[in-house]
Amino acid sequence: MDDVGLLRTTIEVQNWELRGPRRELREALVDTGSEYTWIPRRVLEELEIVAQRLQSFEVADGRHIERHIGYALIRVAGMEAPDLVVFAEPGDMTLLGAHSLEGLNLKLDPIRRELIPAGPVITASA
Repeated sequence: MDDVGLLRTTIEVQNWELRGPRRELREALVDTGSEYTWIPRRVLEELEIVAQRLQSFEVADGRHIERHIGYALIRVAGMEAPDLVVFAEPGDMTLLGAHSLEGLNLKLDPIRRELIPAGPVITASA
């Protein structure tokens, strides 16, 4: 999927345990090359989302960085799911990653340049 970097969307984030207020993040980059969704640390802390562990990441230029990750409720394009989120530091981008897209059962329509339902979820048997 070339040109994925050109698609931006709005993400709503909420503390999945407290179910308190939501924060809307406009212009988040849809990045299927990023495993996780990256949300600014200050937003996650304002929502009282707790960091669960420190995770190592390799960025596009080959450097390794460490960021905290935790759990949040993510809402995009009318779909909602709990997911792992990265506590993005100043200078990091706000990203909607592949793990969240799969959990939300959304996919990128490269023709219409929007997120659409991915259709039935594949299972081994019923």
